[in-house]
Amino acid sequence: MIRFLALAFVGIVCADASAAGIRFEVTVDPKQATDQPGRLLVGIASKGRTPSLTSTDPFALPVLGVDVAKFAADATVMVDETAMTFPKDSLAKLPKGEYSVQAVYATNRDLSVPGAPGNLTSNLVTFTHDPAVDATVKIQLTKPIVEEIPKDTPTHLYVRMPSKLLSDFHGRPMVYRFAVVLPTNFTKETKKYPLVVHIGGFGTRYTSAQRMRPDDRFVQILLDGAGPFGDPYQVNSANNGPYGDALVTEVIPAVEKAYRCIGTPKARFTTGGSTGGWVSLALQLFYPDFFNGCWSQCPDSVDFRAFELIDIYRDANAYVNRTGFERPAKRTLDGDTAYTVRHECHLERVLGRGGCWELAGLDWASWNATYGPRGADGLPKPLWDGETGAIDKSVLAHWEKYDLRKHLEANWPTLGPKLAGGKVRIWVGDADDYFLNNAVHRLKAATAKLANPAFDGVIEIAMRKGHTNGWNAKQVLDEMAERAK
Repeated sequence: MIRFLALAFVGIVCADASAAGIRFEVTVDPKQATDQPGRLLVGIASKGRTPSLTSTDPFALPVLGVDVAKFAADATVMVDETAMTFPKDSLAKLPKGEYSVQAVYATNRDLSVPGAPGNLTSNLVTFTHDPAVDATVKIQLTKPIVEEIPKDTPTHLYVRMPSKLLSDFHGRPMVYRFAVVLPTNFTKETKKYPLVVHIGGFGTRYTSAQRMRPDDRFVQILLDGAGPFGDPYQVNSANNGPYGDALVTEVIPAVEKAYRCIGTPKARFTTGGSTGGWVSLALQLFYPDFFNGCWSQCPDSVDFRAFELIDIYRDANAYVNRTGFERPAKRTLDGDTAYTVRHECHLERVLGRGGCWELAGLDWASWNATYGPRGADGLPKPLWDGETGAIDKSVLAHWEKYDLRKHLEANWPTLGPKLAGGKVRIWVGDADDYFLNNAVHRLKAATAKLANPAFDGVIEIAMRKGHTNGWNAKQVLDEMAERAK
């Protein structure tokens, strides 16, 4: 991984000695000193609050990011207005007042989230800011983040299963994380159960299964939404590795054997919303003989002619549309712009090593790592230039493999019969916050032209509904139970 190694030699980033204003002097407890290269993130919040390092709120308080080669016991890293900052220039414009600040040194290569276990963090430090007065705030990294895993219960189990496929791909021990939710009467019966595979919205951790309700008709699993480059999207990819094959050849067989599942294609289902909407559909399409139906709600872009509002095949720029205006990334229900693609990617550039949005672990970075090729440096090759937004057309052939509309059209002669009987169910709101309805419209139009056999799935587009689920959990599980009979 050449780019990763190159970053290890950039040296410690220090402030310009003449820089005015607020600056943060970050050191490390000698007991926590590390030779690992990483991204040092400094987040500011209102006094007494813990900073969010991943909020895209345009009015968010500043997050700053700098690369650090290593954090030796005697190292001092100065972070000030010269650091990459989100929102842009917000540190220089920080109003007078009292604030809290916290630092995180992100080094975990397996889970690309600031709160990943092993990343170093500081305690909250309170400071008073006056723009007219130069000041230095001292912060010390004192402890590694510890992953908080709920205790197993009779119905909820939290599993870290070693994966040979993922370990072989990454060249180091890797685990596949998921939760199992058992029927309440599981230990009182001997019957076998169908299996439901749940995938949450972007970045949903498997530990959130503690909020899932057991259903006495099913064994359910919730997959983990964190991986080496963000949410791994549970499919095979050039950057994350064979997550899809690991799921269907390692995880699901092990679950079905351990927890009395029926273990046939007729008795396996996928469901999810947003990220989980795309993943549940992709798993059904990529493994059509393995699953008996997907319930996909408000899925991420299923047609890359509408990658949110970007047509990756025709557009020259991700940030600016064909009429020269900044491209929205999120809207209100009434259609007003909440923020733009450039704004959203600026946060990812602050979080990503080297200021690279494709290494941030957030939404755009996760899509890029899943759908895009691996670069010569061993890291995800970006679809566009982070500074300008110019789209790199050389990567599109690789992206096409994950364009679900293209996949359906290209493989329909063999795929069509395997999806017959209504295996595909999709719901989206026509006022989706992230414009995901546009891709579903295009997919629906494409499926209307499929023949021999005709497409017999359900694609429902609900007027004046945003980024939400249209079907409730009971409705979905009731329909699965009928198909499992």
